[in-house]
Amino acid sequence: MSMYPGHRGMGPVPPGNGGERLNDLLGQIRAEFESQMRATESFEHQIQTQIQEMQHVRDKVYAMEQNHMTLKQKYEEEIAHLRRELANARGGAPPAIGGPPQHAGPSQQPPPAIGVGNNVFGAIMAGQGGQAGLAPPPAPPQEQQQPPQHQMPPGPPPLQGPPPPPPPPSQQQPPFQQYPQGPGPSGFPSQPPQTTASPGPGKRGGIGRPPAGGPATPQINAPMSYPGPGQSPQIPAHPTPDHARMQQHPPPPIPVQSNSLSDLDPERMPAHTKKMKDDWWVIFNQAVPRVLDVDLVHTLQHESVVCCVRFSADGKYVATGCNRSAQIYDVQTGEKLCILQDENIDLNGDLYIRSVCFSPDGKYLATGAEDKMIRVWDIATRTIRNTFSGHEQDIYSLDFARDGRTIASGSGDRTVRLWDIEQSTNILTLTIEDGVTTVAISPDTKYVAAGSLDKSVRVWEIARGYLVERLEGPDGHKDSVYSVAFSPNGRDLVSGSLDKTIKMWELSAPRGIPQTGPKGGRCIKTFEGHRDFVLSVALTPDAQWVLSGSKDRGVQFWDPRTGATQLMLQGHKNSVISVAPSPTGNYFATGSGDMRARIWSYTRLQ
Repeated sequence: MSMYPGHRGMGPVPPGNGGERLNDLLGQIRAEFESQMRATESFEHQIQTQIQEMQHVRDKVYAMEQNHMTLKQKYEEEIAHLRRELANARGGAPPAIGGPPQHAGPSQQPPPAIGVGNNVFGAIMAGQGGQAGLAPPPAPPQEQQQPPQHQMPPGPPPLQGPPPPPPPPSQQQPPFQQYPQGPGPSGFPSQPPQTTASPGPGKRGGIGRPPAGGPATPQINAPMSYPGPGQSPQIPAHPTPDHARMQQHPPPPIPVQSNSLSDLDPERMPAHTKKMKDDWWVIFNQAVPRVLDVDLVHTLQHESVVCCVRFSADGKYVATGCNRSAQIYDVQTGEKLCILQDENIDLNGDLYIRSVCFSPDGKYLATGAEDKMIRVWDIATRTIRNTFSGHEQDIYSLDFARDGRTIASGSGDRTVRLWDIEQSTNILTLTIEDGVTTVAISPDTKYVAAGSLDKSVRVWEIARGYLVERLEGPDGHKDSVYSVAFSPNGRDLVSGSLDKTIKMWELSAPRGIPQTGPKGGRCIKTFEGHRDFVLSVALTPDAQWVLSGSKDRGVQFWDPRTGATQLMLQGHKNSVISVAPSPTGNYFATGSGDMRARIWSYTRLQ
């Protein structure tokens, strides 16, 4: 019989010298085939051996790293103990021993973590034990300020005496520690090594580490006030500024420096440099010509923190993600059109929708949540069209490709996954070294970008899973990247980070050629001016403006050509977790920890 099914065998070989010669040739071919099969098996064995050796080396490095961090933690505890003793001996506050200067304020809090049993928005929103949380209440006037009172996160008790004071902010441990041996190299909790690779079916992947716990539930603070004019409608007892005292002793005007708008007090600014409303205000940058104006269109009240906002492609609708549900609103009227909520989930617990995105035709809405599931909703029927499982940790970001069938997802399990809604399959899994916080698909659907806790941005070719860009290095971010967005031309990328900056990258790596290191793209602009973590970035559809939302409660418009900020908007009473421009222009939306989403308009002045 032939070795190929569906074909006839060659039949018996006729006798004679010709038949014997044919038998000899067939025997040689068979022997050569068996030899090649044995060689292939040998190669496969060698590859498996090398993978095991690589994993062994990785485990060794991981163990050394944990040992180093344990020693570092002991050293820091001893330093804190010595500082306390020195303070007691002098009878005053403990002096800073080495390290950078300490500054009061929320911007010096340790960043939130993604990892085993942790979640990024929970860490941003929780404000317990002196850890990073939603934006804290505004500081009192300068003449009334008291030295900040720090609290230590839970940790091992000291050997003797009262608890030592905390180390400087740069040495504080991040919240939600899972392992006692300290953070990993990126400043986030280290995790146990993984012994198996996790590539998608038939696709390239990498060696990662599986999680060892489930998602944590965010601790939601009450809505907080912001340092703007007027009284907060959320907190009736919130004190307003003492306008009478201000009028009796007017302070001198503050000189305006480019991009430092977040540090300015609107009460002390000249009238032509600001726009003041009941519960929101704008400061315009005097260092550049004023060419934009902003107005509030709708306030969309929610019953929980609003984790994400996104417009439909036609700009008629905006979707929000909050606790247990996604909601869709009419942009023109502000009317809530529908609530999308999976009735099969436990409604007694928290389940935050971290990301939402419309399909290009507006028929479907994809949602990603902390239960590790992706749901694609048919909006017209309010039913679930697809459910995708496979992620091992919370899903933090989704993006719908313009082909109408491909969805990218990023998770704390260190993977970027691509899904086909027509075939209901995972078509590609990309594994990196640390948690994935944000993903974006290029306008031509050829590339997917991801930001990570390891401070870098990666860009892959979707068709073959090749890494074509790794954006990092001396000009890169100095802390975790929380948001990425492609420019409309697909050649540039913007990223926002916990280092309080936004960066614009020019993607220049040769397409289709796999990269093995930080090659290709370069940082062409850095936008500095936020006082705290940059949590969300986007570009307007005409590429004229970069938008950013921050834990400092502000939204800023930046000129991508000059790097200068045009204006700073304060309209929320807590962290601005998500910003999204309308694809048709003139509108943008914001989602915040103050349990509100807002729709705004922006217009260019004549």
